[in-house]
Amino acid sequence: MNSMSDVVVPADTSAPVSRSRGAGCASAERVLRLEASALVMLAAGLDDTFERAVECLDGITGRVIVTGMGKSGHVARKIAATLASTGCPAFFVHPAEASHGDLGMIARNDAVIALSNSGETVELADIVAYTRRFAIPLIGITSKAGSALGEQTDVLLQLPAAGEACPLGLAPTTSTTLMMALGDALAIALLERRGFSSADFRDLHPGGQLGRALLKVSDVMHHGTDLPLAPAAARLSDVILEMSAKRFGCVGVIDDQGRLAGVITDGDLRRHMTPEMFTQTAGAVMSRHPKTIRGNALAVEALGQMNAHKITSLFVTDGEHPIGIVHVHDVLRSGVA
Repeated sequence: MNSMSDVVVPADTSAPVSRSRGAGCASAERVLRLEASALVMLAAGLDDTFERAVECLDGITGRVIVTGMGKSGHVARKIAATLASTGCPAFFVHPAEASHGDLGMIARNDAVIALSNSGETVELADIVAYTRRFAIPLIGITSKAGSALGEQTDVLLQLPAAGEACPLGLAPTTSTTLMMALGDALAIALLERRGFSSADFRDLHPGGQLGRALLKVSDVMHHGTDLPLAPAAARLSDVILEMSAKRFGCVGVIDDQGRLAGVITDGDLRRHMTPEMFTQTAGAVMSRHPKTIRGNALAVEALGQMNAHKITSLFVTDGEHPIGIVHVHDVLRSGVA
């Protein structure tokens, strides 16, 4: 990233503020406009340096250690968490604790991202020295290229010269917003570079709404001996026994190639309730072209299909061959709704 000194996008603080709002709203609007303007400056200044930072993180075989002191430390924790949740193993190391033994948490095949707005944070000195001693890649995020941190980095991501939103110019506000956004940008660029998928994301987020939203049919389906199936030549008496034993209210009918040819539901049996019923075969009674779903489809898609067609079960197929069955209760129990 360049020095940003030639990229100036002034904060738009001239927009009128509604007089019906109080001073608090006016203050909040000023802060948000100042920080938004700084983010525009940050985006405008991206260059090959950012690409080198992404390449550096993608090239390591170890983990990414993120560090910072004070408010920068809080941001560093969030950046580490975001990296870890998007497929890049990462964790936070407190710089003061690093000086008292936690340097041992940093391995030779790791990379370090150090955050300091001023670049002169004393507590970072030992981590910086450690990376230089053992040739551990160091990415610095700071607003001052000529600072102690800026001069030692392998890749310097320099923040634009934007004042803090704090009217005293003291409380870290704009600077921490820029650091947070830059950390997000690194994580997402790395995610896209590595081809991190929604399936990978679900594996790292099994709990909560994210995990439930990305749950697959294969995660909730019944398979193997639980699968209610009968050959097309089977007598209806055998079909009834299979339906009663498996308790899904339906039986899949398969042809001599093992392909799903149709389905018989308990409703189909009632409709064919005649004296000749038990002389008929499954193939003669079945409903052809049953509704099916893929194993790698999302569970919420299965729920949508069952609701749309007013059915309670779907056979899961691989091509034309049944590999499982999913019931509406299975999906609802998993928390998908």
